[in-house]
Amino acid sequence: MPSKLSAAYLHDEVAAHEFVESVLWPQGAVCPHCGGMDRITKVKANPEKRIRVGLWRCGPCKRQFTVKVGTVFEDSNIKLNLWVQAVVLMTASKKGISSHQLHRTLGVTYKTAWFMEHRIREAMRSGDLAPFGAGGIVEADETFIGHAYPKPENARGFHHKNKILALVDRDTKHVRCMVVDHLSAKALAPILEANIAKEARLMTDEAGYYVPLGKAFAEHEFVTHSTGEYGRGEVHVNTLEGYFSIFKRGMKGVYQHCGKQHLHRYVAEFEFRYNNRSANGVEDHSRAVNALTGAVGKRLKYHGPY
Repeated sequence: MPSKLSAAYLHDEVAAHEFVESVLWPQGAVCPHCGGMDRITKVKANPEKRIRVGLWRCGPCKRQFTVKVGTVFEDSNIKLNLWVQAVVLMTASKKGISSHQLHRTLGVTYKTAWFMEHRIREAMRSGDLAPFGAGGIVEADETFIGHAYPKPENARGFHHKNKILALVDRDTKHVRCMVVDHLSAKALAPILEANIAKEARLMTDEAGYYVPLGKAFAEHEFVTHSTGEYGRGEVHVNTLEGYFSIFKRGMKGVYQHCGKQHLHRYVAEFEFRYNNRSANGVEDHSRAVNALTGAVGKRLKYHGPY
């Protein structure tokens, strides 16, 4: 069985363009400027005349483009086969791959590798808004990581930490996470009501803010962790506990530090890999293809809001 890292599109720029084109343009080349598919011709690469690899020309609007235009890869001087290598490495690594490891592996600078990873995380962000749990069970739980602000002297609890709310649909085996500023019934009510179907059965721990929120759904049951209860038949949040263990091992063991302004992208990365895992019928190649598909229509620049 040949190595999965021996594919031509991982080592040859022309093959990489052809591969990404087959993923993003399954029906043929599409002009990102006018949306047309007619009279689009391939321009032969010529380095001496500064004609780029993978260049196309649109007859109707007379503009040139490559498959990178209109994606997170746009305006990048990095060869597309290196971009695909980065996508493959990030999607195949269960707990992520650090920017330092990526810059050593790809032979690019650390700054370039850091920004490549953030662009790929943006591609992984799904934006799916369909409610979870249409008649099934949805688990809701939260975790804490890093510091949103310095811990006050003699303070107790987790109020100073970054807060992440997570939901998992037991039927689809998909998770959805979001960074939140506050953990209260008032702050969480619009989030849960927007992301969980009213006919869902909600499972949580004994946190007090879930008590009034559970009334919006068909059923709400909880386990009392403080008394050592972690499961009672179908009533548990152990699926999310398992997800959080993967997330924290990656964040603490691989990435080690993350500012709050970037946390939502790291959350999207772990969410993507969990939803596109082998247990859901998605293997390494398909997972990388899904990440490439998510690159369309997104941009991320060095300067500006992240």
